[in-house]
Amino acid sequence: MVTTITSSREAIELEDKYGAHNYHPLPVVLNRGEGVFLWDVEGKRYYDFLSAYSAVNQGHCHPRIVNALVEQAKELTLTSRAFYNDKLGVAEKYVCDTFGYDKALFMNSGAEANETAIKLARKWGYTKKGIQDNKAVIVAAKKNFHGRTTSIISASSDPSARKGFGPFMPGFEMVEYDDVAALEKALANPNVCALWIEPIQGEAGVYVPQPGYLKAAADLCKQHNVLLMMDEIQTGIARTGKMLASDYENVHADILILGKALSGGVLPVSVVLADDEIMLVIKPGEHGSTFGGNPLAAAVVVEALQVVKDEHLAEQAAHLGEIFRDRMKALIKKSSLITLVRGKGLLNAIVINDTPDGQTAWNICLELAANGLLAKPTHGNIIRLAPPLVITEEQVHECCDIIESVVLAYKK
Repeated sequence: MVTTITSSREAIELEDKYGAHNYHPLPVVLNRGEGVFLWDVEGKRYYDFLSAYSAVNQGHCHPRIVNALVEQAKELTLTSRAFYNDKLGVAEKYVCDTFGYDKALFMNSGAEANETAIKLARKWGYTKKGIQDNKAVIVAAKKNFHGRTTSIISASSDPSARKGFGPFMPGFEMVEYDDVAALEKALANPNVCALWIEPIQGEAGVYVPQPGYLKAAADLCKQHNVLLMMDEIQTGIARTGKMLASDYENVHADILILGKALSGGVLPVSVVLADDEIMLVIKPGEHGSTFGGNPLAAAVVVEALQVVKDEHLAEQAAHLGEIFRDRMKALIKKSSLITLVRGKGLLNAIVINDTPDGQTAWNICLELAANGLLAKPTHGNIIRLAPPLVITEEQVHECCDIIESVVLAYKK
């Protein structure tokens, strides 16, 4: 029985033989993390510039969050929702007060939270808006990423997410992202119960909409009695320079969906937030999860969010994001390999002048890893660059130096 991995090769071979081939990782085997750093099994240190897709905004193994996990794990980890526990109500009040909602519904994964939001929106459409049974429509944006369940990919335009997984669930309509005219037309349909969008499309390649798009979307939703479902799983919890990316336009979603950094990357937890008129359309027995709202996760959530506030991580992300993008814009002038940099706060991406297969972007990420910085391409030629928010200004410059040296030395 294998209990200890002694080399990267051994770990990769084990995963390849016994694990499903549903990911294509960089050939780096990690076994320790602290703050902005990760170490592989051979002891090489790396800057983490993916942050587990923005799940470790507070840095790897933040001592306060880990301590909250350990102390609660000694007392009680799981009761199911068949009974009350002494931590869930505290966490529910904390997140409601933090984000300005009446009610919270905790789940585990981001996909579960999005599934929850779909059910809430549909039930509200039937019971409050008066949509005829089984006729509700949710409008989603093309190039979105909300998860990979069969219902969620029914609202996806990504062929890799959809091919071979049909038939798909009806009741979704897709429109172009960052297109107010398309929204206006789609939301006029009286059967639309919700608009489901990301304030920045992270997985698609960090697409930032034009200023005013989110505000226009919120106004159109109010005009047509449609719920605004905002997926801030990747953009929320200070990542973009504010607690929520939608805060940039003072937009308050009807249904807010959070996950990832909600636990600081310590364990899976997500939450859906809404006011009473929406949340209370779901009655006992109509939705739930054995692990959703467990006391272990509840204790961790409160500490993880408090760390964000105490360490001013939103302000940190806003300041350092400007520095990072300025460095990348300067690099574009030195190399034709990068055509664009975009993002907000410390959620950024560089677009590589590449072939459609994305081989250049992949090779650049291999070179970055060899030089001590971990990042990964998305959609072929886009490299997402999102370090933990605890990174310092000096470290940002050091990482920019690494990126610059790799890009300038790279030969196709």
